[in-house]
Amino acid sequence: MSYITVKNEAAAEYIEKRSRFIATCAPVKTVKEATDFIDALRKKYWDATHNVYAYSVKSEGVKRFSDDGEPQGTAGMPVLDVLEKTGVTDCVIVVTRYFGGVLLGTGGLVRAYSKSAKLGLTAAGLIEMRECTAFTIACNYSFYGRIEAYIRENGGQIDDTRFAENIEIDFTLENTKKDRFLKNLTDVTLGRFTPVEKNELYKAFPLELQDDE
Repeated sequence: MSYITVKNEAAAEYIEKRSRFIATCAPVKTVKEATDFIDALRKKYWDATHNVYAYSVKSEGVKRFSDDGEPQGTAGMPVLDVLEKTGVTDCVIVVTRYFGGVLLGTGGLVRAYSKSAKLGLTAAGLIEMRECTAFTIACNYSFYGRIEAYIRENGGQIDDTRFAENIEIDFTLENTKKDRFLKNLTDVTLGRFTPVEKNELYKAFPLELQDDE
């Protein structure tokens, strides 16, 4: 089953009425990785007014957040809400705030933390991890061009190509496209070349965060 997460660790800054918000986002696989990341950010920004966080870990079925001293429901929950609304999991976000001297009010805090979380996700890069199958197909040189084109045109990702007496192409294909792909490939190759399944895996496909504001 496919799921959405982030590509890499990244940070984004946002200023609201002189308060500085720094959203740092990272992919995680376990609760320990998430809590270690939060602890590291707390040490890095030890002088901040607040280090609010939220995380979601798919394998352990855990979602947690903290307001870290902000009024209840104005900080950690809005950050977690951004994760849930975008369907992002295996991810931790820490939003660091340096108070700028101007009170934002309850609604202002919710908007500021939500905005910061979205900026953090965008900086980290959203990806959808989809269930795929890795294949290898061997063919002669006369069929190479049409097979390569067929793979690319039907959503396959070519991972490696080896040229020798024959040509071997390693490629990855989403499982949802597999049956139709294999059926039509028989026509493309005139039944002469059949791909061999190697293993199943998750592969990353880039996404864009949709702004609902």
